[in-house]
Amino acid sequence: MAPQRSGSRAGRAAKSTSLLITEFPRAGLELGAAVAASPLLAAARRGNGQPVLVLPGFLQSDASTVIMRSYLRGLNYSVHGWKLRANVGSTDAVVRGLRNQVAALTGKYDQPVTVIGWSLGGLYAHELARRSPGSVRQVLTLGTPVQLAGRRGRAASHAFDRLSQLHLAPPLLVRPWREAGGLRVPATSVYSRSDAIAPWRTCRLSPGRRRENIEVYGSHLGLGHNPSVLLVLADKLAQPTHAWRPFVPGPGMGWAYP
Repeated sequence: MAPQRSGSRAGRAAKSTSLLITEFPRAGLELGAAVAASPLLAAARRGNGQPVLVLPGFLQSDASTVIMRSYLRGLNYSVHGWKLRANVGSTDAVVRGLRNQVAALTGKYDQPVTVIGWSLGGLYAHELARRSPGSVRQVLTLGTPVQLAGRRGRAASHAFDRLSQLHLAPPLLVRPWREAGGLRVPATSVYSRSDAIAPWRTCRLSPGRRRENIEVYGSHLGLGHNPSVLLVLADKLAQPTHAWRPFVPGPGMGWAYP
């Protein structure tokens, strides 16, 4: 029996490694799919200038979210990048900068802001909402390992283990970033089972009121321009503030959401 268990682990490791190697090519294919789906994406419901703050993933900057922000801006949302250069972790500068930015955007638009976080940026989004629920309308995360926040040790996949020095040591969230209390705003987590960087099981929110997990086909690096993800963001942003509802794919689009 022991050799079988070892072989099974080796098989899972090989699969995870293969997915990791193909992250960049798959992200490129998702970009092409977004271009092909541009007429469908452009037909999404438009906003009324509501504020949106987009946070990049680990070691990424606002450059990584340009396509997402441009798309949402084209739907008439007031979209803002985080303006803090590369995301190197929850430093004091990041904590202060994001808290100040949420406060400034709330004051400027006289309404709470939607925070979209990609990967590690999604953990920041959750903490911002915990600290100031009156300033955050909703949290939308893409490939964010919400179940691994602050944990040490081995992750749920071989590929993620290889990146553990980047993601888990030191912990994903460090003082003074960990906020007290539960999440009191609507939250949606978008994830992919073929994500080779953030294990998909760790990206699922615990069941609860106004909580939703939406699965898509795609890579971790392509989530920011994956057309299925963009349609989810457009749907969530277009919902009235006090009329939250689960995401329902448009006619003929059910195949894009496993």
